[in-house]
Amino acid sequence: MKIVTAAQMQELDRRTIEEAGVRGATLMNRAGTGVVSTLEAIFGSPSGKTISIFCGKGNNGGDGFVVARLLRRKHATVQVCLLGNPAELKGDAKLMYTRFTKSSPGSKVQVNPSEKTIWAMLGKSNVVVDALLGTGISSPVKERYRTAIEAINDSGVPTVAVDLPSGIHTDTGAILGSAVRATLTVTFGYPKLGLYLGPAIDFVGQIHCVDIGIPDHFIEDLEVKSHLITATEVRNLLPSRPMSSHKGTFGHAGIIAGSPGKTGAAALGAIAALRVGTGLVTVGTPSSVNPTLEAKVLEAMTAPLPETEECTVSHAALTQMREFAKTRSAIAIGPGLTTHPETTEVVRSFIPQLEHPFVVDADGLNALVGHTDLLRVCKSMPILTPHPGEMARLIGQSNSRSINNDRLGVALRFAQAHGTMVVLKGARTIIAGPNGLAAICPTGNPGMATAGMGDVLTGMLVGLLAQGLSPWDAARAGVFLHGLAGDLAAQDLGQAGMIAGDLLDCIPHAIVQVQQEDRI
Repeated sequence: MKIVTAAQMQELDRRTIEEAGVRGATLMNRAGTGVVSTLEAIFGSPSGKTISIFCGKGNNGGDGFVVARLLRRKHATVQVCLLGNPAELKGDAKLMYTRFTKSSPGSKVQVNPSEKTIWAMLGKSNVVVDALLGTGISSPVKERYRTAIEAINDSGVPTVAVDLPSGIHTDTGAILGSAVRATLTVTFGYPKLGLYLGPAIDFVGQIHCVDIGIPDHFIEDLEVKSHLITATEVRNLLPSRPMSSHKGTFGHAGIIAGSPGKTGAAALGAIAALRVGTGLVTVGTPSSVNPTLEAKVLEAMTAPLPETEECTVSHAALTQMREFAKTRSAIAIGPGLTTHPETTEVVRSFIPQLEHPFVVDADGLNALVGHTDLLRVCKSMPILTPHPGEMARLIGQSNSRSINNDRLGVALRFAQAHGTMVVLKGARTIIAGPNGLAAICPTGNPGMATAGMGDVLTGMLVGLLAQGLSPWDAARAGVFLHGLAGDLAAQDLGQAGMIAGDLLDCIPHAIVQVQQEDRI
C-alpha cells in the first residue's frame, strides 16, 4: 500500500475532483462515513453515547461536521466545537457546517469555546473526535488549538483522529508544538508518511485507512517511492511448497555467529531460520563454544571454526569460512561474534568475497565502522540490519538521536550510497533499497524491545534468502513476519515479559496468518 506525502495527497484529491469528476463534497462525505463506520467497529454502536467533535475551520473540520451529522442519525448525543468563526469557513467545509446545523435543529455549535466549556464537554464525553487540523499544517500549533489539544489529551477520553492527529507534521511525524494523542486514527485514501515516522508513532494509536474512491491509476502516475508492507504483499512473496519438496528444495542457510557467553545469539538465529521454512541450517562458530551451541539447537548443524586465544573467530578460520560460504544458499554474519580486533579483521576480509546473498548484523556491522567502502565492492548485495545506534556508528555520528530524527532519509541515503539493502530496526522498521524505494513495517510492538530480537530477525532474513527470495523481497517479508510473530506473542504473554525466544514458536503462526487473511 502506497504511503503519501501531503503534497501527493493534495494532487490525488485534485485529480479526483477535476479529472474523475468526483465532487469535493462527495469525497468529504465518504471520509466522514469512513470515520463513523470505523468508530462504530472499534467502540460499538454510538447510540446513546455522548460524542464530542472538535472542528477546525479547514477541510478537516468539514470532515468533522459530516461525522457529527452521521452520528446524530445514529442517535448519539453530539457535542460540536468549532475553533474559528462560521464566517471563516469556505467551500466544502462551509457546506458541511450548513448541512449539520440544518439537519440538527436546536443543536448548538460551540464557537471558540473557553477552556472551561471545553472541559465541560469532555467531562460528558464517551468518545472524542479530533477534526481540528489536517494535512496542511507545517508550523507550530496556535494557542487556541493548543488549549483544546491539551485538554483532549488530559481528559483520558478515547479519541478518534480524522486523517491524522492534529499537530502532527504529515511528512515527518514531527510534533508541531502540541499534538492530539489518539486512540484511533482514520486516514483517507492512502496512509500519510508522518503516521509512521518520528514521535508521531506514540500519538496515532490504531491506524485504519478508508477508501474514498480515488482512481487507482492516479497513484500509479505519481512517483511514490514509499509503501506500507501488507499481509497480502507478504503472502505473494512466500515460496510455494510443492508436494515433491525435500529439505534441499528450501535452501541451506549458513550463519557465522557466537563466542563465549554469546552462543544464544547464534542459537536464536539458527532456529529462526528453520522456523521461517529453510530446509537446512549450519552455524559456524568458534570451536570451544561449539559443544554449547550443539546442546542448544537440535535441528541445526554446526561447523567448529579456528579461534583466537579469547575463543573468537581467528584469521585461521578465513579459508574454512570461504569454503563454508560456497556451499550455502545464503549467509548471515555477525550475531555474538564480538569486536575482538582479529575477528573484526576476518569479517572485513570475508564480506567482500561473498558470492551468495548475505545478511550483516550486530558485530558484523561493527566491523564495518570506518570501512563502509567495502560494501561498494561486494559481489552480492547485502542486507544490513542496524539498530539506530549501529546506524549512527556506520555513518560516523556520535549518537542515535540524529538517526531517529530522520530514519527514512538516513536509511535511503546509506542504501543508495553503498548499494545495499538497509533494514533500519526500531519502532516501525524501515527497509530502504539502493534504487530509492522504501517500505515501512506496520507490525511489531514495544515488547520486542529486548535482547535477542535482532538475532531472530537475522535468522529469518537469511532463511528467506536461502529459499530464493531477493534481498528486497526477503527484507520486506522477514521484517513483517518478525513483527507479526512479536504481536502474536504479545497477545498471549503481554508485552512486558516477552523474550526473543517467545517469537520462535510464533513464526509459523505468523506465516499461517498472512496466508489466510489480510492484516491491513
